[in-house]
Amino acid sequence: MKKDMGARIAGLLHHRNAGLEKGDPVALPLTTATSFHLPSVQGARHIYGRNGTPTWDAVEAQLALLEEAEVVSFPTGMAAIAAGLFATLRAGDTVILPSDGYYVTRVLSDGFLAPLGVKVVQIPTLSFAGADFTGAAVVYIETPSNPGLDVIDIADVVARAHAAGAKVVVDNTTMTPLLQRPLDLGADLVVAADTKAPGGHSDALFGHVAGRDAALMARVRDWRRLSGAVPGAMEAWLIHRGLETLEIRLERMCRSAEVIAARLSDHAAVHSVRYPGLPDDPSHLLAKRQMSGFGFLIGITLADATQAEAFLERCPYMVRSTSFGGTHTSGERRARWGDAVPEGFVRLSIGVEPTETLWAAMDAALG
Repeated sequence: MKKDMGARIAGLLHHRNAGLEKGDPVALPLTTATSFHLPSVQGARHIYGRNGTPTWDAVEAQLALLEEAEVVSFPTGMAAIAAGLFATLRAGDTVILPSDGYYVTRVLSDGFLAPLGVKVVQIPTLSFAGADFTGAAVVYIETPSNPGLDVIDIADVVARAHAAGAKVVVDNTTMTPLLQRPLDLGADLVVAADTKAPGGHSDALFGHVAGRDAALMARVRDWRRLSGAVPGAMEAWLIHRGLETLEIRLERMCRSAEVIAARLSDHAAVHSVRYPGLPDDPSHLLAKRQMSGFGFLIGITLADATQAEAFLERCPYMVRSTSFGGTHTSGERRARWGDAVPEGFVRLSIGVEPTETLWAAMDAALG
């Protein structure tokens, strides 16, 4: 029986309780060991640092509670994405990717999968709704798309992809398992960058793959062990700590984003706003049905690159960085990375600052 979200979050906070003995530390100890005492190998919980560590075990247990699935952790979100793709594809296969999703996934696929004999097909996120998946081995989707924030129906894509014999991998970085649950909607694998909101403090690179097919997850785990794409102990410890406050941070971030997106949509300096929580957003009805919240990312388009850069420079509570999901609000003009967006498009990641204080600073910077 599936647990409700409250039980998952409470379990995440107390998942170590059952194993604690008198005098044990309540906080997770940081284990940096790469080798373990092995008078015999049979029955050993840990053998070597590339296979697993107590710190990995703890953070994977947290993420498994949230995903209600087996989880394998990785040193970055891209390492998780690579594992999801290499575990499901072989020479001669076809993978369908979003042409407007995270650009590094496309670069990886064109630069490494294609030379190995995988046919890479790229289509816009919204085109997945009517795409023909015949002949595909893997359908890879990202919803909401980054940075455009287009939303597609995961259950519909899964049903049509499975009918065509394809597996579905979903990048759920922007939403986290608290706001969107692709595995519940039938996806075969979820990949995510826990560097973002789960870690939350912009101080640890991390990622994970989650799935409910034991054989497929064994492939993912083997990929980590054999490729050596393993997380560091300190990073795993930091993500474990960050996950404990994920729900409360997301609550403030999403609430502020809804308020600020509505005000930006009425602002004279803003040409357009993309935020799934706005009633007139093209993705609103689907997002309302598919997600339990609208997220903390907002896309705005200003007049041009000069106006966008001036806005980012003038706002005192805006970090200019290329990541998102941190406690601090951040903003970036995405066209500088080659994304197919207007020159004045800015991706905003709303942080945990007091809402009205943040809005006053943004309003003044726009003015």
